[in-house]
Amino acid sequence: MTPAYNGSDIDGGAYIHVTDVAHRTPDWLNDVISAWSLYGLALFAVLMVVAWWRARRAGAPAAVTALAVPLITLAGFGVDLLLKLVVREDRPCQSLHVAVLEGCPAPGDWSFPSNHAAIAAAAAVALLFVSRRLGAVALIAAVLMAASRVWVGVHYPHDVLAGCALGALVAAVCARSVRSRQRALADRLVGGRLRPLLTTA
Repeated sequence: MTPAYNGSDIDGGAYIHVTDVAHRTPDWLNDVISAWSLYGLALFAVLMVVAWWRARRAGAPAAVTALAVPLITLAGFGVDLLLKLVVREDRPCQSLHVAVLEGCPAPGDWSFPSNHAAIAAAAAVALLFVSRRLGAVALIAAVLMAASRVWVGVHYPHDVLAGCALGALVAAVCARSVRSRQRALADRLVGGRLRPLLTTA
């Protein structure tokens, strides 16, 4: 079996600096960041629901694009997961043996690229194709999610940067493709069982 990759030579110093700062940060703030790191992806699900609800009022074509956002996000996660299995990078808390805020994942739970960052970035970019306002909120949340994963010690900075880039790229390609065909897709779907999801009429 191919040995796991050690990414500490890339930005291990920056990672250690961030985790050192985290250990000197008040406990209440670390608790907030840790909770966001663990549960913050739920916010993106809420934003997706809000985007879909508003898009229905704009018409079936817009609703089609809104309904595609979760699928696009799943595609971003899938591509990220495949790359993770190819690269097989050990978590920084394993390679550098540092104490971290969040429990260090077990060996074999690979680090590069970050799943959380990819999911957040994919959701944010896909939401931009539905609503600029909601997409902007999601972009800010995605940056905070990526940063939190380094802060709690489970990812190198390059893990989250790569995750964000990958998720955003997959989402941009998929969302652009869906939106360019949204009217044709709406015409095909509005007569079926999905009609209640596409229109308020």
